[in-house]
Amino acid sequence: MVIRGGAIGDFILTLPVFAALRRAFPSAHITVLGYPWIAGLALAGRLVDEVQALEGRDYALFFSPKVGADLPAEPAAFFAGFDLIVSYLFDPDRTFETNVHRVSQAQFFAGSHRPGTGLGRHATEVFLEPLQALAIFDADPVPRLRLPRSSAGAKLRGNGQHPPAGTGWLGAHPGSGSERKNWPEERWARLLAELSRHTPESLLLVGGEAEQDRLSRLAPHWPADRLRIARNEPLVQLATRLAGCTAFLGHDSGITHLAAALGVPVLAMWGETDPAIWSPRGSGARLLRPEHGLGTLSEERVLAGLLDLLAAGKDA
Repeated sequence: MVIRGGAIGDFILTLPVFAALRRAFPSAHITVLGYPWIAGLALAGRLVDEVQALEGRDYALFFSPKVGADLPAEPAAFFAGFDLIVSYLFDPDRTFETNVHRVSQAQFFAGSHRPGTGLGRHATEVFLEPLQALAIFDADPVPRLRLPRSSAGAKLRGNGQHPPAGTGWLGAHPGSGSERKNWPEERWARLLAELSRHTPESLLLVGGEAEQDRLSRLAPHWPADRLRIARNEPLVQLATRLAGCTAFLGHDSGITHLAAALGVPVLAMWGETDPAIWSPRGSGARLLRPEHGLGTLSEERVLAGLLDLLAAGKDA
């Protein structure tokens, strides 16, 4: 079992752990204890066999040093059913680990919930470290999520909306988990208006619950007959849409990491976060990181980078 909380990007960057365990133990039943709406990605990609929800008071009691022998029976029995547990929970005093040992004979390995700064190593490599105790040293550090071929792209075709012959879908997510990671909205608007005149591609505009107004304001800047908006969709459903895209434009966000893991060529507008630790991985991922912050990144530079990415995809 792998225990993984955190946000979408944290989970995507942990995908190499699931892939390495699957490769090392092909007949094992691999369970994720986490947030089902995120962890369902690993299930859809056949990297794991089961997802269980990490929530509720019973699991919270495992973080209490005062519970002692009174640990809740249901999660205690659940933990007792595993031979191996790899946890990425924040547990500085090892209270959770100690309580799990009280109810389970499983080997327990604790990984960093979030890499520290200044390590000079990518997060995926840090998350793979606990597996070295299992003699897994050669794991692929690139997150890869492969959905069943029948579903990849199907969500873009489901209502009869097809891009013109010889073109495809460009995915774009104008948001993130923090406004400081976002390129200014007015520049997005000017970029979309200009880009729509330079490419015949259709646009898949993506946003979560907090970004609905932004999507509505940006939508008029792209021709309606070449536009689809994915509003606050379940993550696995969104992944099937993104998998059918020919390229993706986004910020430092979990959705950008998702697109990269799906093998979609990505152009990420990057701000202050250290790219040596947190950048999307893969040969198709490119960063635009201006020296003086995202506010100084021009539409012309983004347009040139995106057109180059689209051209590279057509030449591949």
